[in-house]
Amino acid sequence: MTTDAHVDPGTEARRRTEADPLSRYAREYATDVIHLNGNSLGPPRASLTGELDRVVSGQWARKHVRAWFEDGWLDLPRTIGDKLSPLLGAHPGQVVVAGETTSTTLFNALVAACRLRPDRALLLVEAGAFPTDLYIADSVARLLDRELLISQGFDDDLRERGPEVAAALTAPVDFRTGERRDIAATTAACHAAGAISVWDLSHAAGVLPLDLAAARVDLAIGCGYKYLGGGPGAPAFLYVPDRLQSLVDFPLTGWHGHARPFEMGPTFDPATGIDRGRTGTPPLLSLIALDHALDPLLDVGIHELRRRSLDLGEYFLECLAYRRPELLRGLASPRDPERRGGHLALRVPDAEAVESALLERGVLVDARPPDLVRIAFAPLYVTHEQVWRATGALSDSVEGLR
Repeated sequence: MTTDAHVDPGTEARRRTEADPLSRYAREYATDVIHLNGNSLGPPRASLTGELDRVVSGQWARKHVRAWFEDGWLDLPRTIGDKLSPLLGAHPGQVVVAGETTSTTLFNALVAACRLRPDRALLLVEAGAFPTDLYIADSVARLLDRELLISQGFDDDLRERGPEVAAALTAPVDFRTGERRDIAATTAACHAAGAISVWDLSHAAGVLPLDLAAARVDLAIGCGYKYLGGGPGAPAFLYVPDRLQSLVDFPLTGWHGHARPFEMGPTFDPATGIDRGRTGTPPLLSLIALDHALDPLLDVGIHELRRRSLDLGEYFLECLAYRRPELLRGLASPRDPERRGGHLALRVPDAEAVESALLERGVLVDARPPDLVRIAFAPLYVTHEQVWRATGALSDSVEGLR
C-alpha cells in the first residue's frame, strides 16, 4: 500500500475516508452490508420511504386522478429524462423515462434502428453482450427477417461487413470484466459504415462520463436500478438525439406516445420530440423512486462520481496487494483504471461459494459463472474504510474455502 510503513492500514483507510468530501453521502443510504454490488442493484436512500409517503399520502390519496395533472405526474417521463441528461452527456429533450423495462426499451430502440436502414440485412451484436441484449436482438432479427451476427470480433466485422449493417448494438462497459469500449470511436465507425449505433448504457450510467451528444450516438438505452439506484426493476431510459426524433418509427405505440393522447383517436399519430418514445401509462411510484435517487448523483456531478469510483477501485487493488497479492493474478479486468468502468472482476475458484462466504461476513458482491467475482465501486455509498474491510473479508473467505 502506498502509505507510511509506520501507519496502521486501518488508520490509513479512515484517513482516506475522512479526507474525501464525497464520503459524507454514505450516511444517506439504507444498507447494513458493505455494498459492492451496485452494478447489479444499488441500495435505496434512507429518505426514500418519506418521499414515497409524501406522494402516496399527499397526492395520490388526496387528489386521485387529478394528481396526474396538478402534481406533474403526466410529465415525469420527460422531466426525469431531462434530469438524467447531464449524467449521460445529453441535451434537454433527448432522454425519456417512459416507464418500461430495459428489455422492452431495447426492443423498441433496435426495431426503430433497423427501420431507419430498411435496405440493410444485418443486425450486428457483440458476442459478450448482456444476455438480454442477445435475446432481444435475436427476436428483432426474426421479427424483421434480418440476419443476426453475434460477433466475436465486433470492430473487424463492422469494418468488413459495414455496408450490410443496419444497426450495431454494443455497450461501453463489459458487464463481466468492466472493460471499457470507446463510445465516440465506435459510433464514428458505425457512421462510417452507414449503420445506426445502438448503445446499452446499463453498466455505465451514473458512474462513467458518456458524452452521448458529443459522440453523436444514434440511440441508447439503459436501466435505472444499477448505479442510478432507482430500485428493483426501476424503469429504463431511452436516448434519441434531436436529428432522429422525427424519423424514428417505434414498434410499441402506446397512447402516451401519441401527439394528442387525450383525443382518444383510433389511429396513432406519433408525438413530436422525445415524447414519441413514450408508450403506456407509466408506473408512477417507480418513477418517483428513480427521481429521488438521482438527486445526490446530480449534486456531485458525473466527473466527480467517476473520480471517486476510480479512486475506490485503485484502493481496493492496493489493499488486496497488501493482504493477499496472489489474488491479483486472477484480475480479469484491465489493470489501467481508465480502461475500466465502475467495477472490476477477479477470477477465483468456486466464485459462487466466495460470494456466499463474503455475504456471511457482511460484504455484498456477485458471481458470474464460471469463475468471476465482480466488485463494484459505486461512488456515493462505498467508502475507503469499507474497501479495506472488504479485502480482509475476501482474504478470509478465500482462505476458509481452501
